[in-house]
Amino acid sequence: MSDILLEAKAVAKHFGGVKALRDVSLTIRRGEVYGLIGPNGAGKTTFFNCMTGLYIPDGGGFVFDGLALQADAPHQAAERGIARTFQNIRLFGNMTAIENVMVGRHVRTKAGVFGAMLMNRRTRDEEAAIRQRALELLHYVDIADRADDLAKNLSYGDQRRLEIARALATEPKLLCLDEPAAGMNATETEELRVLIEGIRNDGTTVLLIEHDVKLVMGLCDRVAVLDYGSLVIEDVPAVVQKDQRVIEAYLGA
Repeated sequence: MSDILLEAKAVAKHFGGVKALRDVSLTIRRGEVYGLIGPNGAGKTTFFNCMTGLYIPDGGGFVFDGLALQADAPHQAAERGIARTFQNIRLFGNMTAIENVMVGRHVRTKAGVFGAMLMNRRTRDEEAAIRQRALELLHYVDIADRADDLAKNLSYGDQRRLEIARALATEPKLLCLDEPAAGMNATETEELRVLIEGIRNDGTTVLLIEHDVKLVMGLCDRVAVLDYGSLVIEDVPAVVQKDQRVIEAYLGA
């Protein structure tokens, strides 16, 4: 088995005359935390969207787990083993925390329309297993005590954790986190760092978009920097943070 889990090959995305991604190529290895950083408008979320089926690239493509990734819709990426959270939290606010996580299991369940209608023994057993796994994941992200609370009534930090639990419910090989520390205080950010390290240690590769450079440099095994849709550098944090092009991208020439 190759140690490369995801390879992006010359990925391009245009919106009219705006080139949001310009032939971006990078590789993510199994078992690492990989950081994707850059100034606002650099193309980071566009890259996520192309990879997870929200956008169709205008050029290039992805190889995931040894096979071409042709995800024309988000559920197809989820079925292949790619899960994500969003920069702006997207939970089902009027559903409970445990129901939100249970929704994430749909790509790994077998009961179809007739099973749901008849509620036979097999369907009931599967439903019970889904609920049990959802509760385990709420324990994993440390919000099991809020299982029966509506998602909209959770604190901001707990909503972030709930999104991660829902993504983990799909059993991803690659977990993509889009600015998970946005809006968090120092204590919440440290708790998030511990959670992400635990996810990686438990066997899930993590791709992280984040503006908190201190978090990225202390957590990620390798980091890629985008600026104006182009890849500036891809290397270990110690090299990236000293690169003059990275300094200029963030601070100006």
